[in-house]
Amino acid sequence: MNDQPDRRPRKSGKPGKSSSHGKSAKPYRRPQKDPVRILAFEALRAVDERDAYANLVLPPLLRAARAKGDFDARDAALATELVYGSLRRQGTYDAVIADCVDRPLREVDPPVLDVLTLGAHQLLGTRIPSHAAVSASVELARVVLGDGRAKFVNAVLRKIARYDLDGWLERVAPPYEDDPEDHLAVMHSHPRWIVSALWDSLGGGRAGIEDLLEADNDRPEVTLAARPGRATAEEVLDSLGEEQGLPGRWSPYAVRLSEGGEPGALDMVREGRAGVQDEGSQLVALALAAAPLEGRDTRWLDGCAGPGGKAAMLAGLAARRGASLLAAEKQPHRAGLVAKALAGNPGPYQVVTADGTRPPWAPGSFDRVLMDVPCTGLGALRRRPEARWRRRPEDLEGFAPLQRALLRSALASVRIGGVVGYATCSPHLAETRAVVDDVHKDGTTELLDARPLFPSVPSLGEGPDVQLWPHLHGTDAMYLALLRRTA
Repeated sequence: MNDQPDRRPRKSGKPGKSSSHGKSAKPYRRPQKDPVRILAFEALRAVDERDAYANLVLPPLLRAARAKGDFDARDAALATELVYGSLRRQGTYDAVIADCVDRPLREVDPPVLDVLTLGAHQLLGTRIPSHAAVSASVELARVVLGDGRAKFVNAVLRKIARYDLDGWLERVAPPYEDDPEDHLAVMHSHPRWIVSALWDSLGGGRAGIEDLLEADNDRPEVTLAARPGRATAEEVLDSLGEEQGLPGRWSPYAVRLSEGGEPGALDMVREGRAGVQDEGSQLVALALAAAPLEGRDTRWLDGCAGPGGKAAMLAGLAARRGASLLAAEKQPHRAGLVAKALAGNPGPYQVVTADGTRPPWAPGSFDRVLMDVPCTGLGALRRRPEARWRRRPEDLEGFAPLQRALLRSALASVRIGGVVGYATCSPHLAETRAVVDDVHKDGTTELLDARPLFPSVPSLGEGPDVQLWPHLHGTDAMYLALLRRTA
């Protein structure tokens, strides 16, 4: 194989002309455009080039394709599988592709690597026949890369087609006994440092961490939250019908959509009576609202409210008790999303654009405060699989001061005797217990046992904080610690 893949289409003999060997050259054939695979390629390029997220890029691409009449529901499902499957298994496919090329992957042009990854996923992660997977990928390469590099793609994919996924894993994953973390990283397509961090947070042996990593690679359910005071879960279920919806596992407001359901097309969602919200996120808001509290209970705060799911839940619950909610968000565009989520709430609320570390409200103003802090997002890798390849260990150092500052600000904002919920969508110990322990050691807070506030939810650990897990609870890996201000 050459040191570099072809960069330009090679010239071919004209129809009717003879080659140097006296044989007639094959007539040039235009590449066949496949709208599904072209769309999947465009989505991967956006993720790579613009640091976009697939869950934001893919829906408008699909809508545009449908508007042109190019797509039906099956096409959309295949495009979605190709994009998310390629991103989730990128680490494994990188190891396979690296075994089939004669140069470091960093020297393979990113667009070529995207086509190879899409092809590898079709060969190793779907039921598409091998010959069809190779042929379709080569045609895609001809359209988006040119004939020359399509030949490189063809050669690599034919090598990949020699083995199935299990066969490749035996070849490219180091033995577990030699290097457990690297073995799991290749087998389950996570960066090694994330495998190590998740294992530390989870504890236990090999079975638990493998279950967690496998759950990170599963397609998550779409879950709706009925907005308290505006709809009940039963009303949302009735509007969907038995074939489209199921009750949530843990939250009384949760409804799980059947596969392929489009929440944005639902009347309940368009009217603001329900919204898309992971069940773990719902449980965090419900736990803060249910935390025992003596004395006044009239003012609640969501200090990092964007994009608004927890704020909508809290506003409805507060209204039932005659309390009001202040929802604060630093980023103006996210504050706009919060305002949209709260529109129509039956009780009093206010949305402000404010930095939670420099709050415009007076100290001790609130009775309950939720601070869902910015984090690495390692708890939502099912939904944003590309995040695992973007995050670096040094990102933790960037978030640490902000997380501590926000928790201290939340405690200053609550009255003595009031309750603060520190939440984050990351199970990394540096973003969960390390933050809480660091702030708690000043002696002005009491840690509350959050576990009784998650009724019927199993496997909540030793407490007093709660860590949810995809493989145990079917939710994102949400974390919650409850602190009562004592001085």
